[in-house]
Amino acid sequence: MKAILFHQHGGPDVLEYSDFPTPEPKPGEVLVNLRAAALNRLDIWVRNGWPGIRLEYPHIPGADGAGEIAALGEGVNGWQVGDPVAINANLGCGTCDQCQRGSDNLCRNWNLLGETVRGTFAEYISLPVRQLFRLPDGFDFRSAAAAGLVYLTAWHSLVTRAKLAAGESVLVVGASGGVNTASIQIAKYLSAQVIVVGAGYDKLALAESLGADVLIDREQEADWSKAVYAATNKRGVALAVDNVGTTFPLTLRALSKGGRLVTVGNTGGPKFEIDNRFIFGKQISILGSTMGTLQDYQTVMELVTTGKLKVALDRNYPLRGARAAQSRLESGAQMGKITLEIS
Repeated sequence: MKAILFHQHGGPDVLEYSDFPTPEPKPGEVLVNLRAAALNRLDIWVRNGWPGIRLEYPHIPGADGAGEIAALGEGVNGWQVGDPVAINANLGCGTCDQCQRGSDNLCRNWNLLGETVRGTFAEYISLPVRQLFRLPDGFDFRSAAAAGLVYLTAWHSLVTRAKLAAGESVLVVGASGGVNTASIQIAKYLSAQVIVVGAGYDKLALAESLGADVLIDREQEADWSKAVYAATNKRGVALAVDNVGTTFPLTLRALSKGGRLVTVGNTGGPKFEIDNRFIFGKQISILGSTMGTLQDYQTVMELVTTGKLKVALDRNYPLRGARAAQSRLESGAQMGKITLEIS
């Protein structure tokens, strides 16, 4: 099969479009002929590397994918060759105590496609059948692939972890990334008021098209926490989604008393200082969240495939164009999810 590989860490130039052995499905697995994959910032971090990262080389990037079942492993029932499916990249072992209680994203032997194991930038991938979501006939593979990781992550963080309720106010820091665009739509679906802080007209226009109620341009409002307070009648927001990290000082100011801050990442950097007085003074809860459970995935993908949530899509590249696709993601110019078409 054709795949995107790398043998060492570095820039986009380390990515190779090459041949790689097609996997064989093990018992309980299915072989998926991928038709689309989607990019995540995770792909860049893995390609660049970090101290202690361990990969089996050559590594295949990519967490998200969708396609058709090509073969069934021994013991797989209820599925047929040709069934259209989307892939859940969050791999629990299925047997440990956390997996047995439905908390597979807390699995003791947890893996993530494209990070700790080979991923979806390839023509085929073999996975346990529990990782699949059956797509409606004719549903766009590109949208299905683009939804997977970011909608799973956003749903778990907003609903499962932060317990977002109808009528609450939500601040989303960032207007155009995958998790943020998913968070805007999920919050609106749950009847929350959504305030978005973003950079520039185009990205804020995207947020508005997804349902954002209040738009704040951080290029015009350096201390945007004041603008958030003004938009909430000086109460502050009940919940903030901040996956930047270095923006925590302003986000903590923007929260109401008893507010929650939920985070799934640190695109601005992993280390920064915060003023603890805001945390105990306003009795703020900071909630970390990673990926989501099998049940979260089934729930949110049902909403996506029935049209209740719509994926924001950016550019589409052929599989061999992965270098250009990652370069666009690194530039920060994307307006939604970047995808790869796999023929």
